[in-house]
Amino acid sequence: MDTYGVSSTHTYVYRQSATRITILAHLFGITAIILLLVWLLHFREGIHLDSDNPFRIFNVHPFMMFFGFIFFVGEAMMVYKTVPAPRNVQKIVHLLLHLLAIAFGIIGLHAVFKFHSKANFANLRSLHSWIGIGTFSLFILQWLFGLVTFMVPGSTTGTRARAAPWHISGGRALFYMAIIAAETGLMEKVTLLELQYSTETRLINFLGLAILLFGITVDLSVALARYV
Repeated sequence: MDTYGVSSTHTYVYRQSATRITILAHLFGITAIILLLVWLLHFREGIHLDSDNPFRIFNVHPFMMFFGFIFFVGEAMMVYKTVPAPRNVQKIVHLLLHLLAIAFGIIGLHAVFKFHSKANFANLRSLHSWIGIGTFSLFILQWLFGLVTFMVPGSTTGTRARAAPWHISGGRALFYMAIIAAETGLMEKVTLLELQYSTETRLINFLGLAILLFGITVDLSVALARYV
């Protein structure tokens, strides 16, 4: 028996399950990135933050918010639970990947505000924008909470033990909120563009499914890996 009261055989099964699902999560994430790039480069004129074309500026937003933010957050979650390494190494990589996600997310938010300014659109008017900005703001607070509680010397073992379930549960909830923001953003874009059912809309639908499946498999990978 191990420290969780689970036999070594069951632990091995969970470890293998988590590994397989982690691989599947990466496949869904990479698929979503490819579909996103095909959509933005082939159908939506490309990606350029300093372009004179405001729509090319906007395209920086979905790219950075999925590849730069959601994908790296998912990687940070999985690396802490599924990569065999010393706990301190896991913590540092987890922290740095989340910090990188925040940096990319800031660029993505800057792009959409810049687009709105150039196109004379109002900011923060949709449900997508409310969920997105709320998620990102809470995510920064979550990162600061984790930094102070788990990385800065002086926090007691008891404090960390009490804070850990809240930090883990909050992180998983925020990850799903980011997935919801991405899905509502795709649907908002389809509605604003008044796209008919076409190759582009089918691509967007598959992109949305890939993002959703990435989120589910990341969460399952983390959940199963807790038994290791």
